[in-house]
Amino acid sequence: MLHKAAFLFLLTAFGASAFAQAEFRVTVSELDDRKAVFGTVQSVDVVAARARIGGTTRGLAVDEGSAVRAGEVIATVEDPKLGLQMASLDARLRALDAQRKLAQTELDRMQKLRVSGTISQARLDEAQTNLNVVTGNRAALVAERAVLEEQMAEGAVLAPAAGRVLRVQVTEGVVVMPGEPVAVIAAERYVLRIELPERHARFIHEGDEVLIGERGLAPGDADSQRKGTITQVYPEMSHGRVIADVEATGLGDYFVGERTRVHVATGKRETILVPAELIRQRYGVAFVLVKGEGEVMVQPGQRLGDEIEILSGLKPGDILLQH
Repeated sequence: MLHKAAFLFLLTAFGASAFAQAEFRVTVSELDDRKAVFGTVQSVDVVAARARIGGTTRGLAVDEGSAVRAGEVIATVEDPKLGLQMASLDARLRALDAQRKLAQTELDRMQKLRVSGTISQARLDEAQTNLNVVTGNRAALVAERAVLEEQMAEGAVLAPAAGRVLRVQVTEGVVVMPGEPVAVIAAERYVLRIELPERHARFIHEGDEVLIGERGLAPGDADSQRKGTITQVYPEMSHGRVIADVEATGLGDYFVGERTRVHVATGKRETILVPAELIRQRYGVAFVLVKGEGEVMVQPGQRLGDEIEILSGLKPGDILLQH
């Protein structure tokens, strides 16, 4: 009898504890009132790869959509005149080398003759000056050749930043002028650019958290949404709309200009949140068990984690029980 009484006592205590834990008092919670807008994937920086010299394009290595690295050669601009100028400079250098060799030989001979007293000091100084002039002319020509080499190296059109090619402005064999764009590149850093009506401008701030839907224009559900952060709010409105940029992970595979849904907080509202485990569905209708009333039909709204918003059917103070 003693063991049976102890067992009944423990059973009663456990049941009361479980019953107490299953109770949930309905209260009013404050939520962000979110508005769904379309965000457009944009590159933070769109830069042009330009030709630095004029000439004919050769070796075009990219097409629309190509991924490039910063400093990568995407095309080459060739100017035939530069090659002819280089050949001319090389010929002049060879001539100056011969003149320098001759002037050095003449100077050596004059130095020997001066030692024997055959010639005057003036003749020796003249020979030394001739060698100095030839040496100086050759140094100037070497510098001129270095400038021409750099100009020829500038025929390589370099990608100014890592990213993807949006547009290729030329084709193979086209003549381009200095400064003319060869390709337009979107830098690797992408953002979602959103536009909100003017009436919501006071609610949006840098650092606010937003929810981003699945890729594409489908509404999706709350479980598929991911978080983003507003990084910039532009101070100028356009056509009655405030523009802001949202940063989020995973935008690198999107097309530039692709749109997706972004849910932005535009104020606060009061609502009732109930643990999802307390709601039962039968024949497409949702019910909760209210203490003292029994089952009550409710209208559920969006799901927020482990809780579901209740749009109607409950009031603050109601106590819900586990089914």
